[in-house]
Amino acid sequence: MVKLENLKAILFDLDGTLLPLDQNYFVRVYFKSLTEKLAGDGYDPKRFSEAMKVGIYKMVTNDGSDTNENIFWKSFSAAYGKDCRVDEPLFEEFYDKRFPKIQSEVGYSSRADEVVKELKSRGYRLVLATNPVFPRVATLERMRWAGISREDFEIITTYENSRYTKPNPDYYRTLAKALGVLPEECLMVGNDTTDDGNAKKAGMKVFILTDCLLETNGVTLDSFPHGGYDELLELV
Repeated sequence: MVKLENLKAILFDLDGTLLPLDQNYFVRVYFKSLTEKLAGDGYDPKRFSEAMKVGIYKMVTNDGSDTNENIFWKSFSAAYGKDCRVDEPLFEEFYDKRFPKIQSEVGYSSRADEVVKELKSRGYRLVLATNPVFPRVATLERMRWAGISREDFEIITTYENSRYTKPNPDYYRTLAKALGVLPEECLMVGNDTTDDGNAKKAGMKVFILTDCLLETNGVTLDSFPHGGYDELLELV
């Protein structure tokens, strides 16, 4: 494998990359638990589910006009038919009490933290570039599951601090600008050939970690360096 040169920053995906999991199964378990919790607080499960889908879609198609957080609450409330943001404490209660229990549905790899710390020791600037459709509290919790430390990352993308999502190339361009580096000086490490692979369209280099591979939208591994953690360390 040919080594990459002139790298200054490495961006890591979380779900399916540093945190081993079956993405589709995890999403089903997460939404089931969240829906059950909010149903107990008076939300109609069917209307809640449909409104959540609208909110997530609006975040994924965000044009940068507002934060993902504000886009979500505006569209979710409009779809449900009431000012749902007044019930934000109910969501916070879910992330505090129920969400941590979902850890039993995901995997763990001690190599994740080892590799993160190895690359940081080599002088690379690190970003946790997880798709920012989750609030910070949920992202920090999933980092805990993965056994990685927030202190190792200069930036952690969440719905509060982001105006784009994957696979929009502007999501990656914004991160490079925040770091003060060129996109071509960055490497995106992820498991999704579309969501993470689109960093290539922003000018970044891409490495696909194949442990929990997602070849989405017909995009295959053919055009990406790929492999496990050993191959990643060799590449950089």
